[in-house]
Amino acid sequence: MIVKTKNYKLEKKLYISLALKRVLKKQGWMAAVGALVICLGYAIPGAQSIWWFIGAFVGVGLYLLFWWIQFYGVTQLEQGKMLFEKFSYEISSQQILMKLNPREGMPLKWDQIQSAQVGPDHYVLFVNKAQLIYWPFKIFNSDNERKFVGSVLRSKGLVKEIEKDKPVEKEKSKA
Repeated sequence: MIVKTKNYKLEKKLYISLALKRVLKKQGWMAAVGALVICLGYAIPGAQSIWWFIGAFVGVGLYLLFWWIQFYGVTQLEQGKMLFEKFSYEISSQQILMKLNPREGMPLKWDQIQSAQVGPDHYVLFVNKAQLIYWPFKIFNSDNERKFVGSVLRSKGLVKEIEKDKPVEKEKSKA
């Protein structure tokens, strides 16, 4: 089966938000550990000062600013321009074909996708730290197509289980 989607263009603000959330989920522990280590400087005898905590706060802020600048920069560079083009997709169990128009497209094999996330109204595929593919459910022509894409994501091991595809169990009343 091949799923053909409607055209969709990823907005730059949404890209920055999704990419930043993913980096924080994967690497946010480094900022937390760094802040904790800096705060431990307060325990040094004779060096108790509020500046240890201020330094930790500033360090976490700089960490967040660094990643925000990285992802904002992708939106401004010529190399990142392709991420924000209007694409339609042809999705099969072998590959994803990203199409600019009926004659121009780029195939993407499933093994190039590092991971995926399922949101309440979207799928996000992560190619690397800076590249992602965002599919809101509204680009699919039917619910069956969306479910097929979800099953492909599961079969490729990119997601474990999709909430919307679970059957709803009715509670049994105890009489």
